[in-house]
Amino acid sequence: MPKIYDNIENQLTTGLNETLEVSHRTDFCVGYFNLRGWKEVADKIDLLSGDIIKEGTEDIHRTCRLLVGMQKLPIDILREHLTNDEDHIIDQAEAVKLKKRLAQEFKDQLTIGTPTEADEKALRKLSRQMKDKKVAIKLHLRYTHHAKLYLAYSVDKGVPVVGFLGSSNLTLAGLAKQGELNIDVLDQDAANKLAKCFNDHRESAATSKEKFSKTSLIANDVIIEKASLVLKHIGENEINHAFIAFADAIINDKI
Repeated sequence: MPKIYDNIENQLTTGLNETLEVSHRTDFCVGYFNLRGWKEVADKIDLLSGDIIKEGTEDIHRTCRLLVGMQKLPIDILREHLTNDEDHIIDQAEAVKLKKRLAQEFKDQLTIGTPTEADEKALRKLSRQMKDKKVAIKLHLRYTHHAKLYLAYSVDKGVPVVGFLGSSNLTLAGLAKQGELNIDVLDQDAANKLAKCFNDHRESAATSKEKFSKTSLIANDVIIEKASLVLKHIGENEINHAFIAFADAIINDKI
């Protein structure tokens, strides 16, 4: 019988972290993701050894793959901008504005409200994990995506793949604070089907042809350092601009 994680009797953050302790690799697929949620699992991610897996035609060492949906898709932003004028041609200035709006959308998901010093520390940790290739994140921009799936892989011969499937996003509320409904998936036929589903969704995101569909995340030390310096000032707008700059770097693959 599956175990239910409702964040009342059983917290998903506890079950997930206990499973990660005996795992070597993990995949997360969520509709929403923010730094406060990431802090719940970041330390365990650092301890994972990773494994060589097949992605397309390549063999790549992966530790944690995170597939994140967007609150508003680039194509929706584009449609809003163009209204009903299908013949309108976007110039460079308009393209820059649209990319800024997309960065704002992702920034709003990354951190709730005005970023705090704790958020900045979590951002630095996530940046380091990406730079060290501990974490590989893709934004799912092809269509609206709200799946919530957590997979952990181990060398356990009986249960090598453990899944958590339900309603919880990778946020503090979803993992620990608000009522949710999740179950663990220990049946290996079901767990392997979920793993295949994750790979299919991730590949779909990676090959998206939609406008502004760059998806690989590369840590940018300059952007993170800027965020750190700006956080020492009081101005709310300056702090927000620093985090928007980070989101912009993510979306545009700046290095």
